[in-house]
Amino acid sequence: MQKTLLASGVLLAMSAMADDNIETIQVTADYTVQNLQTMAASVSIVDNQQIEQRQARHIEQILNIAANVNFNSGASRGRFVQIRGIGERSQYAEPINPSVGLLVDDVDMSGLGGAATLFDVAQVEILRGPQSSNTGAAALAGMVKITTTAADANQTSLLTATAAGKDTFNLGLAHGGALTDKLFYRFAAQQFQSDGFVYNQYLDRHDTNGLDELTSRLKLRYLATEQLTLDMGLHFFDVDNGYDAFSLDNDGVTRSDEPGFDRQQTRAVDLKARWQQPWGEVLTIVTHSNTHTAYGYDEDWTYVGFHPWEYQSTDHYSRQRQQSTLDVRVSSLTTAQNAWVVSVYWSDADESAQRQYTYSEQDYASTYQPSNLAVYGQQQWQLSDSWQLTGALRYDHYQLTFNDNSGFTAKVSDSMLGGKLVLDMTLPSGMWYAGIFRGYKAGGFNPDENVSEAKRYFAPEYNWNLEVGVKGRFADDAGFFRLAVFSMQRQDTQIADYDVQQRGDGTAEFFDVIANADNGFNNGLELETGYQVNDDLYLAASVGLLNAQYGNYTTARGDYIAERQQAQAPDYTYHVGMRYQLTDALSLYLDADGKADYYFSDGHNEQAKRLLLVNANLRWQQEGYSVSLWASNLTDQTYYTRGFGGFSNDPRDFYETPEPYYQLGNGRQFGVTLDYQF
Repeated sequence: MQKTLLASGVLLAMSAMADDNIETIQVTADYTVQNLQTMAASVSIVDNQQIEQRQARHIEQILNIAANVNFNSGASRGRFVQIRGIGERSQYAEPINPSVGLLVDDVDMSGLGGAATLFDVAQVEILRGPQSSNTGAAALAGMVKITTTAADANQTSLLTATAAGKDTFNLGLAHGGALTDKLFYRFAAQQFQSDGFVYNQYLDRHDTNGLDELTSRLKLRYLATEQLTLDMGLHFFDVDNGYDAFSLDNDGVTRSDEPGFDRQQTRAVDLKARWQQPWGEVLTIVTHSNTHTAYGYDEDWTYVGFHPWEYQSTDHYSRQRQQSTLDVRVSSLTTAQNAWVVSVYWSDADESAQRQYTYSEQDYASTYQPSNLAVYGQQQWQLSDSWQLTGALRYDHYQLTFNDNSGFTAKVSDSMLGGKLVLDMTLPSGMWYAGIFRGYKAGGFNPDENVSEAKRYFAPEYNWNLEVGVKGRFADDAGFFRLAVFSMQRQDTQIADYDVQQRGDGTAEFFDVIANADNGFNNGLELETGYQVNDDLYLAASVGLLNAQYGNYTTARGDYIAERQQAQAPDYTYHVGMRYQLTDALSLYLDADGKADYYFSDGHNEQAKRLLLVNANLRWQQEGYSVSLWASNLTDQTYYTRGFGGFSNDPRDFYETPEPYYQLGNGRQFGVTLDYQF
């Protein structure tokens, strides 16, 4: 299968060509803004047009476009992201150190993917491979940056409204302009609601797994002097979603008498000062965010009186997190013969968490205070007109304190070093690069009181990523291709495991454990390509191949694993898309996302089955108005976004027969969207 997909990807690269606007697409997530087609890294950009074509409201709806990117639900949204098979899959009472970083503009939202909404977004940047040299410990696998529409002199206002099946509606307004000849603003607000695709039979409700999401933002830009530009962003996200996803029969029909919830409210501010000088610039970024999350579910999935053997339990978690960051970067001109960047980064967070659980004698409470101080430097050497060498190092001192009301306290301090060394060569029709990248992720602990002392702490993880890539344009610049081949060796691979204890009534109690496997490797390739066939037809495709294994690991339950496929790491992913201009005013967009089967977790053997999702959008546009008739999951395929196994939660078999349990993805949905740009 992998050989077939690789051959198909190569054929697509030979026959499919570039986006007409490829030269203007810029990557902003690196320390210096770079052209996508000449950046020496494996990067995907999902722009505003693709977001509109897919009618995407949240990042989970566009991640399948990028090769070797996956996501996991276990919540109302797929807010846990994996890149090249690495990334978290859930969070309960324990603090987490994210493997995939998430930025909204300049605000660090890593681990807080509920706020990754997509209204008035200019583009989403997905950087694959360790980004520790410029992002630190939160980007062992890669990072995602959501860049919203800027406040500047050239803005288009938007009024949008959507109605769709499952009582779905969306209303949004984005507007901006000039207050003076030096001061610009941009305001955006959107309300999205949907009942979702779950029916609660017991309560006779269709909205217990519904979505209710408010996004609002105000951005200002002030041209203080010819050299100094000041930017400010105010962000407010209010997510009040339901969470009622699992059923005993895996049929999307639940029986919960106390449906769960998945809420997030975030207030954030980012301030940026860019001071340009003849020799370069000084960039200072200050951010502060305050986030409250609440997450809970009906653990028994049923109601009182369902069965004589039943148990009744709810599990609720709340978390309050404040984080402040300061980033000061001094850089030479990017056009300098030997360009350089130096930076100092500081981050401090204060997080308090609470768990309310039916089987606990008292509510669990904890405080968690991580902080880190990093210094970073990058130097580029122009070896010739075509050859360039880039070296970067980042030293990161990470420390945390933790205590809870069970009496457990912890202090962890790690000093970690990451970096990269990349050689690239510019060609008339493109470029190629070869590099070695060093990534890292901080260690930590398992706070659950059921965890043994031997499993209490886990070590930091490091990886070495070797990567070779080539990017080019051909057929008279009608198209592009971007190909990367990588081999990643992981040291002290952090594994998300779980253990089980039996309660007195015979039911199972689970607790999470993070531990270190001796080794792991993640090898594969990513190919992206596009072709402007003629004035009317554009084709695009991406293919990802991945072989991700870990080994020499004994699970929390005592089972030895010599070698096994990593969780959330499908052997292949792919995306194909077509945009066809039927008339001057009417266009058709079709696309399909696919991936191989994969394990849901490192702690059990349940798998998601192979996936193929088809989407369509028929759009009429004229003089600033547009109407889109769209369909998502056109073939109504049944697929899974989270799964568990190795236990029974069904009193009808007296909790004796282990079963798989799945969270279903969304079914087919039709909708209409009206847009007015002015």
